Amino acid sequence: MTSEQATRHTGKNRIRPPAVAGLFYPDNATELEDLVDTMLAGVPAPGPVPKALIAPHAGYPFSGPVAAHAYAALREARRRIRRVVLLGPAHRVYLRGLALPGVDYFTTPLGPVEIDKEVVARIVDLPQVSVMEEAHREEHSLEVHLPFLQRCLQGFQLLPLVVGDAPPEQIAEVLEHLWGEEDTLILISSDLSHYHDYETASAIDADTVEHIRNLELEAIGPHQACGCMPIRGLLHLIRKRNMTVDILDVRNSGDTAGPRNRVVGYGSFAIYSGTALDVSQRRLLHEIARASIYNGLRAGEPLQPDPVDGRGALREKRGAFVTLKLDGRLRGCIGSTEMEQPLNHAVAESAFKAAFHDPRFPALSEEEFRRVDIRISVLIPGRELQFNSEQELLRQLRAGTHGLTISAGDARATFLPSVWEDVPDAEYFLRRLKQKAGLPDHKAPERAWVYTAESF
Repeated sequence: MTSEQATRHTGKNRIRPPAVAGLFYPDNATELEDLVDTMLAGVPAPGPVPKALIAPHAGYPFSGPVAAHAYAALREARRRIRRVVLLGPAHRVYLRGLALPGVDYFTTPLGPVEIDKEVVARIVDLPQVSVMEEAHREEHSLEVHLPFLQRCLQGFQLLPLVVGDAPPEQIAEVLEHLWGEEDTLILISSDLSHYHDYETASAIDADTVEHIRNLELEAIGPHQACGCMPIRGLLHLIRKRNMTVDILDVRNSGDTAGPRNRVVGYGSFAIYSGTALDVSQRRLLHEIARASIYNGLRAGEPLQPDPVDGRGALREKRGAFVTLKLDGRLRGCIGSTEMEQPLNHAVAESAFKAAFHDPRFPALSEEEFRRVDIRISVLIPGRELQFNSEQELLRQLRAGTHGLTISAGDARATFLPSVWEDVPDAEYFLRRLKQKAGLPDHKAPERAWVYTAESF
């Protein structure tokens, strides 16, 4: 659908037509659909649906493959996400604060996207928010995300904000008003370093990625990311909310479609909640775990959870471990780091296996069942570590926070974050994990992944 068709479709409504179609991305709808779908098809979904994303905004040949890693994370939420709050930096005009567009629709070659007037009303009276059509008229940092969203989501509304000179506290305040529930996605638009040679850009971007991952917003300025203002606002908020950042993809234009003497850096990041489950969901998972063990005692197989127990976060595909203890001592622990099952099913299966199929212990008896303590760990996706030595690996571990999976050949083992409670330091943590995997002390892991967990 062209912008003219969108205008006729929306009648007298105010419309912001595409400004960079034919420049940053194709202006032909069929060609645009094929290009976006091809980029998305080449990326595996990383696991649970994130609450927020950071994604780049350059021309599709350059940043599109990196942005696709962010949008692939939305596959399981095609119908769930009904609202996208999109913040991007101002490239064309100077402004203080954040600017609304003052229109009813944005359009792309794929059709119109309606502005969510309900959430506009929540923030329009904030002192740092203004209506400024000029800030949006030729701005590409928001527009280039819309075709990806149109192909990934079904029937969403948009709240677009161009961000100018504003402290992170003011941006975080706006995001607080717009945060919403699981039907709302927060999307921050930003590229990374600009116009350095390949080696310099790679070094700068590697530092920036670590600052983002560690929520070090104070270290991120315009030389690190053109969208430093909205990034800093998001990090300010998620630091308060105990949330984690997952690095999905980091490359630059020298890797994707350009020369290496003058490159632009790109990164895609997903933000997950460290407290994704509410009290009632935690209680329900405990009931499922206990019922699955009871079913194992009676019928010899795990519980098959009722479909009505799979609402909200419990229906997301998550990794989970169940740990059993008697009188404070380990009595069984089994689970999976793979994001292959809905969470309620993963907990039911892990509880059954921890009780009856942990090879270190005999099957749980009925008398022990009455006294056993159950601890559930729900995994939050992390990332694969890049390292050339064990010391490099150890420097990237966050004691008390990271779970770790290592592999070498056919050997593989994982330690949950809770294992830090029983070890004095990272060296001992890794040494014990290598022993669990059957690796000798002198042999370094070939690959390693970190993750975090919500345990209760």
